Amino acid sequence: MNYKGEDSFRHDQPARLGILVTNLGTPDAPTKSALGRYLGEFLWDPRVVEVPRPLWWLILHGVILRIRPSRSAKAYKSVWQPGGSPLLTHTADQCEGIRAALQQKYGDNVVVGFAMRYGNPSIPSVIDEMSRQGMRQLLVLPLYPQYSASTSASTFDAVSADFRRRRWLPDFRFISHYHDFPPYIEAMASHIERHWAEHGRHQKLVLSYHGVPKKYLLRGDPYHCECHKTSRLLAERLGLGADDYMTTFQSRFGREEWLRPYTDETLKGLPDQGVSSIDVFCPGFAADCLETIEEINEENREYFLEAGGSAFHYIPALNATRGHIDALVALIEKNLQGWDLPSNEPSRLTRRQERAEEVREDLGW
Repeated sequence: MNYKGEDSFRHDQPARLGILVTNLGTPDAPTKSALGRYLGEFLWDPRVVEVPRPLWWLILHGVILRIRPSRSAKAYKSVWQPGGSPLLTHTADQCEGIRAALQQKYGDNVVVGFAMRYGNPSIPSVIDEMSRQGMRQLLVLPLYPQYSASTSASTFDAVSADFRRRRWLPDFRFISHYHDFPPYIEAMASHIERHWAEHGRHQKLVLSYHGVPKKYLLRGDPYHCECHKTSRLLAERLGLGADDYMTTFQSRFGREEWLRPYTDETLKGLPDQGVSSIDVFCPGFAADCLETIEEINEENREYFLEAGGSAFHYIPALNATRGHIDALVALIEKNLQGWDLPSNEPSRLTRRQERAEEVREDLGW
């Protein structure tokens, strides 16, 4: 096997710290063909769908990829922006905010990039570019506050698969979750309070998380517990009582049982319980995307109002707000502790260049 090297490698190249921010992914365009490629990659991941591969291949290619791409393309068209999908544009903005904050402290010694687990920009392509810029230490931050094997672990799989083909590996750290990180809780609480100050507070705060099959919980996945802990900590910070908020799970797929209570069924039933006005926030989504914009703020809004509700208020995701960027930077710096971070002081650069010349002479280059 020929391991991947760096064509432009130089021994005197300044060493840099790399921060790789990742999110789930997005199709390249809101079209049937683009959705077919994206869903094919996403749904074939064994971390996402834990079904024996031969059986799942038949279901995926025989049924799902014949039907779902056209439906999903229609939904994506309703939220598409000039710069691409909302998830792509928000993640790019978050990356730029993190880069600006870190470069104030570390200067050009830090390189920050973002990648998608599925679709583009891909994890291998971004690691390639960071390596060309001299990245020798890498911290990966998947924007999944609550850990699940289907999200955080899948990202680790992709990074480690890329490492297996490389000649030179960087020092490496991976943030698997941050569901109870105090600055993250504070960022959400302050964000919600600002929304309430502007739009008013309603009867109940619904905290909706992406769902996963119930069998994942029974097999030991901590996602369900971490979602509830996030909700509890957020409610405590907001001063909410047990009857003032609730935790639900959205976006289920297929016929098997997923984590309950389901968001759509819950919202359909709340008016009959005397709850006519609600605020909805999605703590597990670091950026607004199809699941928050179209599924929550359009589809589930309609469910609630048709069931007799009078006021539905969606509170946007944290996106690239100042409080969110500050929380993510604090999380990154916490996980950098103990590393001897790259220093490109003139004296060190001069010595590195001198040593590189000595190596070239010894090797007769």
